[in-house]
Amino acid sequence: MAGPGLLAHVLVAKYGDNLPLYRQSRICAREGAELEHSTLAGWVGQFNALLGPLVAALQKHVLSGEKLHADDTPVPVLAPGEGRTKTGRLWTYVRDDRPAGNDDPPAVWFAYSPNRRGEHPQAHLKSFKGILQADAYGGFDALYADGTIQEAACWTHVRRKFFDLHKAHASPVAAEALRRIGVLYGIEAKIRGKSPLERQLTREASAAPLRASLHDWLQETLRNLSQRSALAEAIRYALKLWDALVRFTSDGRIEIDNNAAERSLRTVALGRKNYLFAGSDAGGERAAAIYSLIGSAKLNNIDPEAYLRFVIGCIADHPVNRVAALLPWAVADQLSTVAPLSRPLLDYSNTSKMVDAARLLSWSLRDRWLSKAITYPSVRFPGASSDFSIGRP
Repeated sequence: MAGPGLLAHVLVAKYGDNLPLYRQSRICAREGAELEHSTLAGWVGQFNALLGPLVAALQKHVLSGEKLHADDTPVPVLAPGEGRTKTGRLWTYVRDDRPAGNDDPPAVWFAYSPNRRGEHPQAHLKSFKGILQADAYGGFDALYADGTIQEAACWTHVRRKFFDLHKAHASPVAAEALRRIGVLYGIEAKIRGKSPLERQLTREASAAPLRASLHDWLQETLRNLSQRSALAEAIRYALKLWDALVRFTSDGRIEIDNNAAERSLRTVALGRKNYLFAGSDAGGERAAAIYSLIGSAKLNNIDPEAYLRFVIGCIADHPVNRVAALLPWAVADQLSTVAPLSRPLLDYSNTSKMVDAARLLSWSLRDRWLSKAITYPSVRFPGASSDFSIGRP
């Protein structure tokens, strides 16, 4: 049987440190412990089923906020029987109002879908009411139709278009656009962490005049450009989204950009380079759930491995109707009681292979063993006369 420490380490290594299971298996094999890739995958799947109610509680917390940051990224997924991969999507929804002086716990909820159809974010956000900060993806448009959800756009997307043009062609027009946008960001830096009212008053006094000047400049510049040029396309993008782009200047809760969502997707982008593809749609759903827990722990400055180790150790006995009490910020004060990992030494030349293997895993088996909800196969160590099963002490 595997303990909470080992399970937490496997999960964070894969979804936090982007180390695929087959590589973890090879690392263990080099140290004399045979942990098959299929065994590790089974642990991940069973663990994910156990955490379903906790992820649902996290989702409820995220969607109960007044403002969300949303984005998505492609994920290659194996298409069974077709000999190729298809493109699934991971959607991220971030609740983080700390820049507006709000102390509510930040959190991120990931959701998986087998494609990028608009019906998926519309289903994810069917209960949400408030401000949605996102890019110009058309699938979000239906959410804004009845006014229940307000659109807030992202100045980073606008700036990136001009930055790429300036980098490629040293365009003076792109440079001027970057300068003007940079002034807006300079104002934001001074009011980060202030209350929504303070932010709104400062923006109305300082950013609103710049906003009007920038709009006039974009319109005038567009008239003097070839309408087929990349610069004209970048300007039209900004003007098309103008109302959503400048909404932040009249509402102190809104950010100038959607960077909170983009940051949450960085680990997915890194993992995509290492995993190559998810094994199935179910694998994508598992990834979304574990990314949610690890990402939310990080947003609250909590070690995700210590957090998962704690949760795995107690969730089987925890009342499901009080599962929200196991969200990262709710257990932060209790994590100091979790025994820290004691990493094994690499040189075991003076011990037998059986003792080597036991010491290799001892750092992860100090907690209370999880056995009520999940059972695991024995682990076989080379050189041992029989399978070496570790159960409750």
